[in-house]
Formats: sequence, structure tokens, C-alpha cells
Amino acid sequence: MKELLEHLARGLVERPEAVRVTELREGDGSIVLELSVADDDYGKVIGRGGRTAAALRTVVKFAAARTGRRVFLDIVDAA
Repeated sequence: MKELLEHLARGLVERPEAVRVTELREGDGSIVLELSVADDDYGKVIGRGGRTAAALRTVVKFAAARTGRRVFLDIVDAA
């Protein structure tokens, strides 16, 4: 899932080298993916009305469901 999210995010932004995905495992077995991008690229990964972010979350959750995992996506500030 981490590699899938990195690939999708790099295709959306102007500075793909700044894309970072951190994988955190929760106690209940679920996985949280934290996506950070360059400051000027946040608008591109969030999208108008949050549509791009929602689409990214849907793709990641669908890919995770096929393997029987629960995955959540957070878009975080790089600071």
C-alpha cells in the first residue's frame, strides 16, 4: 500500500522528490499511512473540495481490503 500511495502522489505533484509516506502500525492491526508533500503541493493532493484526497483514500482502502487489511490515509504537514 505504501508504494501504491507514493506512486499515485508522485503523479499528482510538481515536486515528486518531496513526497514522503510513513507507515504506522496500530495495536489493532490496522495501518496508518501518513502522506506529506511539499508545501505548495498540498492543494494538488487534497483537490477541490477534498475530492482528490477522497479518491486516494478509496484506492488505498480498496487495495488493502483485497489483502484483508485495514488501512487509513492521513495527509500531514511536513513540519
